Amino acid sequence: MGSSSSSYTPKTIYLDVDGKVQKVVFSQHCSPCDIKELLCSSSNIPNTAIKMVDPEGALVSIDPTMPTNSPEKEDMFQNVLSQVAEQFSAFRINELKTEVTNRIAMLEKRVESVEGLKVVEIEKCKNELKKLRDEMTSVNCPCKYNFSDDGKKVTPRRDVPSYPKYTLSQETIEALKKPTFDVWHWEHNEMLSCLEYMYHDLGLVKEFNMNPITLKRWLLAVQENYRNNPFHNFRHCFCVSQMMYGMIHLCNLQEKLTLTDMGILMTAAVCHDLDHPGYNNYQINARTELAVRYNDISPLENHHCAVAFQILSLPECNIFANVDPEAFKQIRKAIIALILATDMARHGEILEAFKQKVDNFDFTNEEHVTCLKMLLIKCCDISNEVRPTEVAEPWVDCLLEEYFMQSDREKSEGLPVAPFMDRDKVTKPTAQIGFIKFVLIPMFETVMKLFPQIEELMVQPLRDSRDHYEELKQIDDAMTE
Repeated sequence: MGSSSSSYTPKTIYLDVDGKVQKVVFSQHCSPCDIKELLCSSSNIPNTAIKMVDPEGALVSIDPTMPTNSPEKEDMFQNVLSQVAEQFSAFRINELKTEVTNRIAMLEKRVESVEGLKVVEIEKCKNELKKLRDEMTSVNCPCKYNFSDDGKKVTPRRDVPSYPKYTLSQETIEALKKPTFDVWHWEHNEMLSCLEYMYHDLGLVKEFNMNPITLKRWLLAVQENYRNNPFHNFRHCFCVSQMMYGMIHLCNLQEKLTLTDMGILMTAAVCHDLDHPGYNNYQINARTELAVRYNDISPLENHHCAVAFQILSLPECNIFANVDPEAFKQIRKAIIALILATDMARHGEILEAFKQKVDNFDFTNEEHVTCLKMLLIKCCDISNEVRPTEVAEPWVDCLLEEYFMQSDREKSEGLPVAPFMDRDKVTKPTAQIGFIKFVLIPMFETVMKLFPQIEELMVQPLRDSRDHYEELKQIDDAMTE
């Protein structure tokens, strides 16, 4: 059950793009779609129909099994992306985007005022709108929100809340309230339905006078704005949100906190990693746009907040539309504080602040409650090892894969590499033992002082997980010797 670094060895291929050599590195666990996107990104070409050929002119399948090559000219894949780029350069892309965007806006207004139209005309409008959206996708940049030349945000795709309505069984409803919930058995549509159920069950829809259709649209927009990273993806969002829902029930927070507090906790959990690029402390070291924009202060977490409120700024996705403006200011402030608290660089600061209050904790003290909420979202964000081993362990593989992708990039760019991200130095046991012993157990044991009932279902599983990985390390060490 130990993990060796050799299983994460990446593949490297070299492309000939307009006579220049481009090096592309990808994981063998990437999907063909991910590899195609990487190739397009490396060549600065829109993600359109692409193909690759070898020196003999034979097509090369673009998938994780594709053969590697050398950077020598005669042994290089001849990439036809440059030809596609030349074809695209003949079009006035920016003008086309502006024209199509204006046309889409006009069509959306027609769709929204269709009460007097016949059904056939309505469907015609919708089909035409969908066709234009699909055409726009072929010239859009890979980010979820597109920005025109003047820097103004183009309205994101307006998803119709069409995911199936699942009737959750009583067994599922009860399982959702527990840390043992298996998050791997659910498709995205089912996870969306579970999240929707949580908001109804906690009384948040009624408390904030949410339009149920708006709740659906908001959840769809949130899902759309989580990237397909190995770890920081929509399933991780669901994991964190379900653990928050479970802790609300396990700790009887409904009797101790206000409904507004619970709405803040759940919404922060749902939004806490929106549009995560798959790289963590890389942002500051590489001086990325996000790091510059946020002055090296929690750049990713600030970005997650910004995307969260960009989505909420859309009328069709604003679940807080019926909340008093002054009350919304406080909700926004609290959600931002919770998402920013997930920055692990602030872990010691937040834990110490809570330790100073826990022995004389006062649920009527706003500062105490804010500190508790910050620690709760931290617990949920890194709670995978609380779950059963068969649920938790695959997440370690996902996280290491993401770490290794980052460290490979850092090495290629001459940036410092964190030892716990280096595929040549870390295994699953070494990655987890220290994290569980020095981060997870101390934090959850501190929360246990306020909520003793979490020991059996949350703290003891962490101790068991620590023992499990220490045994694996002993096995790995014995094999090495």
